[in-house]
Amino acid sequence: MTTITWTISQLDCLPSTPEGPDYVVTAHWQCTGVDGEYTGSVYSTCSFSVVEGGTFVSYADLTQDMILDWCWANGVDKDATEAAVQTQIDNQINPPIVSPKLPWSN
Repeated sequence: MTTITWTISQLDCLPSTPEGPDYVVTAHWQCTGVDGEYTGSVYSTCSFSVVEGGTFVSYADLTQDMILDWCWANGVDKDATEAAVQTQIDNQINPPIVSPKLPWSN
């Protein structure tokens, strides 16, 4: 059984906006799957627009779960990403293409 883990590795921020300091505009995320000795992963970023007058959460109060929810709400397809990770693992377990030794070589 594959264990899927989502992580945020970096946040890029505007240092100063009318809404507040350190306004997050990009999240760097990774989805990793582990099934025994097999692993798969997808890494990407998700960008956010500055919303004037929108709800602002101070940088110190942000959580990884909050940022992941923002990513999923802004175009990161959680199910498709997890399926891609699972496919990587499945292809390691049962390779769809193999390169056997040439029949004329010793």
